[in-house]
Amino acid sequence: MTQKKNPNLRLMEPPAPEKPKKKKRKHRRIRLNKLMTTAFLAAMVLWGTYLLLMNHLYHSVYQTASYKRETSDSNRYASFRNGIIRYGRNGVTFLNRRNEVLWIQPGQFQNPAIDVNGQTFAVTDIGGNSIQIFTEKGLKGEFETNLPIEKFSLSNQGIVSAILKNEKSPMIVTYDSTGNVLVENQVVTGSMGYPVALEMSPDGMLLMVSYLDMTMRTRVACYNFGEEGADQENHQVSMEEYEDSVMPEIFFMDDTTSVAVGDHSFVISKGNRIPEKMAEIELFREIRSTFHTNRYIGFILLNEEKSGYDLRLYNQSGKQIMERAISGEFSNVYMEGNEVILYEGSRCSIYTSMGMPRFDGDLKDDILMMIPMEGINQYMMMSTDELRVIYLAG
Repeated sequence: MTQKKNPNLRLMEPPAPEKPKKKKRKHRRIRLNKLMTTAFLAAMVLWGTYLLLMNHLYHSVYQTASYKRETSDSNRYASFRNGIIRYGRNGVTFLNRRNEVLWIQPGQFQNPAIDVNGQTFAVTDIGGNSIQIFTEKGLKGEFETNLPIEKFSLSNQGIVSAILKNEKSPMIVTYDSTGNVLVENQVVTGSMGYPVALEMSPDGMLLMVSYLDMTMRTRVACYNFGEEGADQENHQVSMEEYEDSVMPEIFFMDDTTSVAVGDHSFVISKGNRIPEKMAEIELFREIRSTFHTNRYIGFILLNEEKSGYDLRLYNQSGKQIMERAISGEFSNVYMEGNEVILYEGSRCSIYTSMGMPRFDGDLKDDILMMIPMEGINQYMMMSTDELRVIYLAG
C-alpha cells in the first residue's frame, strides 16, 4: 500500500545565522536606551537639585568646624592657592584651611600691603623700603629699595615693579625677585604727570602705568620688556590720553587683557605685545569699589536716584551681563568663580554672577575674610577670634 504525502507538511528550515545576531543587537539597543534614559533622568534630578540649592536665598548659617586664633586683630588676611596668608607688622605666616601654620617669615612693616598673583605673592612696606616675595613653599626673595615705596605690582615669576617716592621726580623701578634692577625709569612729571597706579601682566612682559597731570588729564602708558620695547625709549610702546578723567586703578585679567578704571568709566585694552584700546565704557555713576576675576569686571556704583547702590558685572569684551540693586554699604567686595561676596562688620551678602541673591544675613561676628570652599554652600570665614567653616542654611 503506497503512503500518500501530506502536502501541508514541510521540513523545518534551520534559522538563518544572521537572525540571532539581529535579535542580540536589538536587545542591546533596548538595554542601552533604558540605561541612557535612566542616566538622563538622574542627571536632570541632580541638576535640578543643584539649581534649587544655588538659587535659594539663605538667611542663616550653621558651623561645621572652628579653629581658634592666637594672634592680635592687627593682622590682615588674604586667600592664596589652598591656604591663607596672614600678614602684619611682624611678618608673614602661611596657614592651611584648618588654621594650622605651614611656615612663618619674620619681617618689619610699618604699613604692610600685599599683592597676590597666581603662583606668587609679595608683601611690602608702603612708605618704607622692604619687599618680600613668596610662593606657597615660602620666601622666594627679599630686598630693600633705596627710596620709599608708594605702590607696587607683582608678576607670576616674582618680578616686581614699584613707584618710588623721590620728591617731585618719582622713579618707576622693576626688580627681579632677589632685588636686581631690571628697568629704571625717572618720571618727568612735567610732561607725563605723576604716576598714580601701575600693574604688571601675569607673565611679566608688560607694565601699565597711569599718570595724572595738573590739568586732570590721565595718560595710560604701556611698557614692553620684550623685543617690541627693546628699541623704544624707556621700553614705552603705547600711550592713551583721557581728558578730565582720573584713572587710579589698573589691573590685568590675563596676559593680554588689561583694564584701566576711571572715576566714571573704564577702558579695556587687548594685546600681549602692544596693547590696543578695544572698548571704553561710560558708567554714568560714581564708582564706590571695583573687583575682578579673569572673567568678570565688577563695580559697586552709587545710585543717586534710588539712594542706594548697584552691583554690576561686565565681561572681558565690556558687555554688561548683570545689574542688581543692593541695600546697605559694604566696604569689602570679593569675587571667586561665579559668586560675589560682600561684607561689612558682621553682615554678609552673596550674589551669583547672574544677579541671583544667595545669602543675606548677620554672621554675629566681624568678618575679616570670607571665601567659598569646595562643595555646595560651604565657606571659610575668618572672624576676629577664630576661623570657621560654615554652611548656608535657612
